[in-house]
Amino acid sequence: MLEVDVQNKVFGKQQILGSCRLKLQAGERLSILGPSGIGKSTLLRIIAGLDTAYEGKVNRPVGIAYMFQGPNLLDWRNCYQNLMIFHREASQAEAQAALEQVGLGDKGLSYPRQLSLGQQRRLSLARTFLSKTDLVLLDEPFTSLDPKLKAEMLELTRNLLDQSGAALVHVTHDAKEVDILSSNAVELQGSPATLQYPIPAAVIQTLDE
Repeated sequence: MLEVDVQNKVFGKQQILGSCRLKLQAGERLSILGPSGIGKSTLLRIIAGLDTAYEGKVNRPVGIAYMFQGPNLLDWRNCYQNLMIFHREASQAEAQAALEQVGLGDKGLSYPRQLSLGQQRRLSLARTFLSKTDLVLLDEPFTSLDPKLKAEMLELTRNLLDQSGAALVHVTHDAKEVDILSSNAVELQGSPATLQYPIPAAVIQTLDE
């Protein structure tokens, strides 16, 4: 379903990524661990097809949804419009159902500036799962949230993944998220960064401490 074989990625004269190879089957979940700045988001952008300046090859499904670190909402569009401008095939009834799934059933006519940060993230999550998608990419969308809200968003994300059956590639520096999302784990490490896998459970426990 997804095959990644990245051999080299540079910015200017600096090599960021070395050999990064992975395969993902339909419905499988994978978390890529590693410290901030090592290249996790770069690898995710390559997987998504947003960055094509690399050596290697990626075979990806057509249906991909990408959730960024920030909500990336259009401030001049209400919640319905923020959903439907990216999902033109969806009806308003489907958009309403997506809002209800994330606890925003009464916010369809509200604008992003009228929402709390947690509500903005919920809207972003609804946008991610509104249409049928084969692969969901999460680029550390929970890092700036307080612990309670982060736990709620992770639980909601796991439930939406369970309902949709979509595969997942998720980048994070927080090993606790791996267990919550029921993911397998690989680690991006070194300079240039390469994927090291599989990660033994004992290593994940150490990363989590």
